Amino acid sequence: MTEASQGWTALVLAGQRPGVDRLAAHFGREAKALIPVAGTPMLARVLRTLADTPQIARIIVLAQDAPALLTDPSLVWTKDDPRISARVSGPTISGSVLAAVEDPAVGLPVLVTTADNVMLTPATVTQFIAGAGARDVSVAFVERANLEAAVGPNKRTWLTFRDGAFTGANLFALSGPGSFAALGFWEKVEADRKSVLRLAAHFGPVLMVRLLLRRMDLRAALEAAGRKLGASAAPVVLSDGRMGVDVDKPEDHALAERLLESHRA
Repeated sequence: MTEASQGWTALVLAGQRPGVDRLAAHFGREAKALIPVAGTPMLARVLRTLADTPQIARIIVLAQDAPALLTDPSLVWTKDDPRISARVSGPTISGSVLAAVEDPAVGLPVLVTTADNVMLTPATVTQFIAGAGARDVSVAFVERANLEAAVGPNKRTWLTFRDGAFTGANLFALSGPGSFAALGFWEKVEADRKSVLRLAAHFGPVLMVRLLLRRMDLRAALEAAGRKLGASAAPVVLSDGRMGVDVDKPEDHALAERLLESHRA
């Protein structure tokens, strides 16, 4: 089947690390994905967004207790949507995504996002898929000035390149065969994913020096990294600055509620 006929599969990462999740405990919930934001649990909000996006043909919730998550009262509606299902994840994020895309029942193309990506909208998903094109791997980013114009000064993990500072937006597209090699590499370096310099060290000294000296822009850096892996890779810089906000801390939760309530008003 072609991409046009089968549409995209969305993998929603809704698991959590072993032990007590501090944010879930703060809000008296066992699962972070079920913390309400502006009156709606995070996972329910993300699933509604994906279900309302025309390009998304199927949605898979990926978590250690994925089937149990979908029994939450806020998610009973998913039983009536044949596009939505649950899949038990493995010990690592990258390994779980790789296992899913290697399953002939899933395959490519796949969009990957997270349950705490509460600022996600159908318009943003559409923009991202259009920007991803036919590359093996595409990664969504938000530029710092755009984010701060939308939400004010904000503490984020900023990756600085020649053309500015960017933060990830928890959206990834896997479209071509090179994505399998990229996922295998991700599994090896997952612990370093939030540091551009530690990530660059895995690609060799030349790329690392060029990044240290800020001689590469964001697009050139991802293209160079992709070539090392035998994959085509590129960023998609999103227009909605709010997409740089996810919910990892109580202050993130307060900000997300303010933004969502403001948008609804």
